Amino acid sequence: MTVTATFDHGIRSYSVPHAYALALASDLAYQDDATIDDRVHEWGFDRIRHHMTRFTPPFPLQDTEAYTAASDQMIITAFRGTEPSQIRDWLTDATTPPWAGPAGIGYVHYGFGEALESIWPDVKDTLARFRDNDQTVWFTGHSLGGALAMLAGARLQLEDPRLRADGVYTYGQPRACDRMLADAFDQGFGQRAFRFVNNNDIVPQLPPEPAYSHVKALRYFDSDGELHDSMPLLTGLADRAKGLTADALAPASDALRDHPIKRYLAALEKNLP
Repeated sequence: MTVTATFDHGIRSYSVPHAYALALASDLAYQDDATIDDRVHEWGFDRIRHHMTRFTPPFPLQDTEAYTAASDQMIITAFRGTEPSQIRDWLTDATTPPWAGPAGIGYVHYGFGEALESIWPDVKDTLARFRDNDQTVWFTGHSLGGALAMLAGARLQLEDPRLRADGVYTYGQPRACDRMLADAFDQGFGQRAFRFVNNNDIVPQLPPEPAYSHVKALRYFDSDGELHDSMPLLTGLADRAKGLTADALAPASDALRDHPIKRYLAALEKNLP
């Protein structure tokens, strides 16, 4: 099924087509700058800025990349993700120290905190410059990019509510923070944040609880691709059991096959009106 992306620049609430459009924006974050420029102009955005920085400890040298695109009604910032095999050390290393949460509330995973910090000043400055018509602001991302999108939303909400995001949509996002910060995020965002999980995707199950927690507003795709507002208890237990009884990050595992952004796009396509 081939679906033409349509951005409703005036939207202010949840819908599956909007979730699909932001998933496409997350997918686009993996592309080169020229491809991103061409696509966002096709989507009706007339201004764009690319964000990239590098950081080292405590992981091998990494790039943090994102782009911000603006029209006269909407601004989106999409953070680039990475492959599970490249972030498994981040997600399972219990020895890395925590990073202080926004406004001193709770803590976040050190790798995610440092990655966002390395790029945040440019992202925030761009939002302030682009938001010249009271546009809505949306953060989105897949995998690592989803964690950064969630934390970016938390930073605006808790540190500068004048620039608060109108919505955060993530796909295959790992746990990024402790329960205290997750609760503060949930209280601030209500029904403006949505965390999509595709069936047995292993990345949302990491880093392990109880040190790290997820925010609420789950949207779950079952093994048939049907979208649910929550994870059914029996299905969730079965999926977790599968993830724990296999090599979760082996190339042939169901847990790994369910993670790519293309799987999320295909699942969303099945649920479009």
